[in-house]
Amino acid sequence: MQEKILFVDDEQNILDALRRQLRKRFTFDTALGAEEGLKLLKQKGPYAVVVSDLRMPKMDGIEFLRLTKELSPDTVRMMLSGHADLTNAINAVNEGNIFRFLTKPCPVDRLCKALQDGIDQYRLIRAEKELLDNTLKGSIKVLTDLLAIVNPEAFGRASRVRALVKDLANYMALPDTWQIETAALLSHVGFVTMPEDTLGKIYRNEQLSGEEAQLFQMHPFIASDLIKNIPRMEGVAEIIAYQEKLYDGSGVPTDHPGGEDIPLGARILKVALDYDSLQISGKNAKEAYSELRARNGRYDPKVLKALEMALGLEVKYELRAVRIGELRGGMIFAEDVTSLEGRLLVAKGQEVTPALFERLKNFSRVAPVKEPIKVLVKIE
Repeated sequence: MQEKILFVDDEQNILDALRRQLRKRFTFDTALGAEEGLKLLKQKGPYAVVVSDLRMPKMDGIEFLRLTKELSPDTVRMMLSGHADLTNAINAVNEGNIFRFLTKPCPVDRLCKALQDGIDQYRLIRAEKELLDNTLKGSIKVLTDLLAIVNPEAFGRASRVRALVKDLANYMALPDTWQIETAALLSHVGFVTMPEDTLGKIYRNEQLSGEEAQLFQMHPFIASDLIKNIPRMEGVAEIIAYQEKLYDGSGVPTDHPGGEDIPLGARILKVALDYDSLQISGKNAKEAYSELRARNGRYDPKVLKALEMALGLEVKYELRAVRIGELRGGMIFAEDVTSLEGRLLVAKGQEVTPALFERLKNFSRVAPVKEPIKVLVKIE
C-alpha cells in the first residue's frame, strides 16, 4: 500500500497548486487550515508525512505539528512556509520535531526529494518498530517456553495469575493491561534458580527455612534483572521487582515506603499471587478473599474491591447516619469524620475497628465531634 501525505495550508490556491504539481507522483490529501488537518488525521490517518504551513489563523503550524506528533507519533512532520526566519525554524524543530523546514516558493524537484526522504524515514521508523515488536514477542515466548519446560507447575500458576490480573485490571478500568499481564506471566521466571524441594514447599504453602525464605525473596529481583535488558520491558521488570511488596510497606524491596508509591501493577499482582496461594492451600474463593481482607493494611483496598467484584462476592451496603456510641465493627465510614472545628479524625473509606472506635470515643470526651456520622452497613 502506497504511503499517504497530508498537506495543510490556509490558502486554497497553494493547495490547488500542490495538487497539480504532485498528483502523478504521490498519494495525498489536502486540508484547508489546522482544524481540518486534525480532523483528517483522526479520520483517514495514519499519514507517512504531514506538511504544514507556519502562519495559519486560529492555530499556527508549530502547534498543529505538535498535536500531530501526539496523534500519530510515527508520522514524519515537515514545515513549508514563506516565513523563513531563524526563530520560527528553531521553534518548529523544538516543539514540532520537524524533519524538514522548507521555504516558499519551493522548487518542485526539491519538494519531491524532501517528501520521498520523509516517506523513507517513515518506513524506517515503522520497520524498526516492527522489529522491536517481533523481538519483544519472541523474547517473551522464549522465557515462557523455558519456564513451561523447566517448571511446569510455576508456568501453570503464572498462567492462572495472569488471567486473574487481567480481570482485576478490567474491573479497575485500566486502559492498557499488556504490561501487567506480561509481568504476571513472567513473575515466576526467577523460580528456575530455586531447588525443587523449596519450590514444593512454596506450592504447598508450607513453612520455609531461613535460607529458603531468603532464596524466595530473591526470585523477583532475579527475574527483574533478566527482563529489564529486553527493549521496552522496563515497566514489566519494575512490576516484577515489587511483586512481593505489601501496601503497608513491609515485604521486599525494603527500601520502598509502600502505599501508592508501589507501582499499581505490582499492587494488583501481589493480590493475585496471594489469592492463588490460598486457593492452592485448599480454600474456596470466598474463604481466600476473606483471609486477604483480614490481613489489615497489606493490600491496596482498591485492588481488593476489584477482586470482590471479579469473584462475584460484592457485598451490598445501606447508608446510615449514626452517633459515635452506635458505631459497630465492620461499618465503613461514608464521609470524613471531623471535629466541630474541622480537624480530620478519620478519613472516608476506613472500616470501624475496636481501636478506631475507642479513639473516637476518647476524643469526643475532650472535644466535640461532628455528628451524626454517615456510615455504610452491610446488608445481610
